[in-house]
Amino acid sequence: MNADLETFYGLTTRTRAGLLEWLGTLPNEVFNAQREDFAYGSLNAIYSHIADCYLHWAGAVGLSLSVTERLVSNVAELRDYFAQVDETVLRAINTFEDWDEPLSYTSSSGRTEMLTRRWLILHPITHEFHHKGQALALARVLGHPHPGQPDSDLVTPGERPRSN
Repeated sequence: MNADLETFYGLTTRTRAGLLEWLGTLPNEVFNAQREDFAYGSLNAIYSHIADCYLHWAGAVGLSLSVTERLVSNVAELRDYFAQVDETVLRAINTFEDWDEPLSYTSSSGRTEMLTRRWLILHPITHEFHHKGQALALARVLGHPHPGQPDSDLVTPGERPRSN
């Protein structure tokens, strides 16, 4: 187990909980609204992609699990999808050993890279925050800006988790 990564992922999930709470206040047509000028084109596609990334790296690559990408259509489905993500990431954190030992990965395109188990956890976390910024920008363009803090930052260690 890696206590630092478990703590960091805990902060990430608490941050995400606030975003999921806010996404749940948006009309479903806004959650699914398509904008070709944004990466992944919609809030539901952006957040589905974030979950897919965690499941690919921590689940498929790290734990050799069979995972299937999916596109959610509402926030309830998204919550369920992230529950699967949380279970997978915590399993990886509690299972992985030799965190910085090189790990060879060959993509479906045939490209081989050297990764580490630490990277399999940290990459999806940083990836989530990258796309979170895109999602918040998209929501502003759709006329539904996030109401305040934290709009794109990690919750502070002392901040109480929000109830759903």
